[in-house]
Amino acid sequence: MNLPYPLFISLRYLKSKKKHRGVSFNTAVSVAGVAVGVMALLVVLSVMSGFQEDLQKKILGANAHVVIQSYRGGIEDYNAVVEKLKGIPHVVSVSPFVMGQVMVSSGKKAHGVVIRGIEPSLEFRTTDILKHIKYGSIRDLGQKNGAPWIIIGSELSAMLGVFPDDDINVISPAGEVGPLGMLPKVKQFRVAAVFEMGMFEYDTSLVLTGIKPAQDFFGYGSAVSGVELRLDDIYKAPAVRESIKERIGFPYYARDWMQMNRNLFSALKLEKFAMFIILILIVLVASFNIVSTLMMNVMEKQREIAILKSMGATNRGIMMVFMSQGLMIGLVGTFIGVTGGYILGKILNNYELIKLPADVYYLSKLPVKMKLFDFITVSVSAVTISFLSTLYPSYHAAKLNPVEPLRYE
Repeated sequence: MNLPYPLFISLRYLKSKKKHRGVSFNTAVSVAGVAVGVMALLVVLSVMSGFQEDLQKKILGANAHVVIQSYRGGIEDYNAVVEKLKGIPHVVSVSPFVMGQVMVSSGKKAHGVVIRGIEPSLEFRTTDILKHIKYGSIRDLGQKNGAPWIIIGSELSAMLGVFPDDDINVISPAGEVGPLGMLPKVKQFRVAAVFEMGMFEYDTSLVLTGIKPAQDFFGYGSAVSGVELRLDDIYKAPAVRESIKERIGFPYYARDWMQMNRNLFSALKLEKFAMFIILILIVLVASFNIVSTLMMNVMEKQREIAILKSMGATNRGIMMVFMSQGLMIGLVGTFIGVTGGYILGKILNNYELIKLPADVYYLSKLPVKMKLFDFITVSVSAVTISFLSTLYPSYHAAKLNPVEPLRYE
């Protein structure tokens, strides 16, 4: 197979003469620079994608995809609302809930939490909290020795020093009016189970109980705080929210998981884009190595360029020689970087080498999610930058006057 002469010559030029080994070394440095830049960019983007996906999974595991509430504070006849929701595409389960902020205490230890009253059989199909029970059991939930059941997070369990079958007190600041004024309302609950979502915020600040005990505790009567929905496709949430708005109308309103966590996910998306821009500068720095390598090659090969021109090579052909050389440096460096980034990502993901403080980062390990789109974007960007860096040296070589190098030959 005969290669086009620009490609054949560029392959020869990647290897320098013995007396000019410096050019070969610079070629290796250029390849290494592109490889390191691509690898660093891919690893960082994969970590940020993993962090976003893991965080999203945990948030959606503890919360519904769409929540319906009322401007008037509570939903009196939630069964009527549920009836109106029938037939809306992508809705797979519906569950009522009662929610409020309280304080839980055991002995001299206390902590502020959000208590959610649920119907266990419906909640099991709507969120994943009951699928992450670490201690205890949810099979026989009910009154135990006159105390209603409660399920708490693992971090809260350790903080209060309580475990299944222990009693804790639930205290509401908006309590009852007594002879001395407003008094906090206190009720004793029996811990039935302990869940662990793996996200510090939920494991410390969320507790579950039955919907009836929650209604009695907050004085809701037969009303509920809202209705939560689970969808078969989380990215259809905005469309489902609009359908609900049209179907049930005022005084009800619906919010989807994107709205409720907009600030967090917008910040993560912006941060990922910013890191891409910052780390692509590493590839830009490597492109300067390509420019310097090609310029040194042009200076070394002036005589050969002059001979090629005297033999009929066109300016376009000379440009193609050095553009091919620089492009090959970029392609080899990108290939090595992509391979190294994939291997390093696999190692970080499989062996969990880096641990994170869960109370700071919400997660206990460094998540890695390698996406094909990220690999393609980084690869195309690196090759494009490498190609653009060849234009000036190639143009300089093409404009070389063949008479000067051959004048004294």
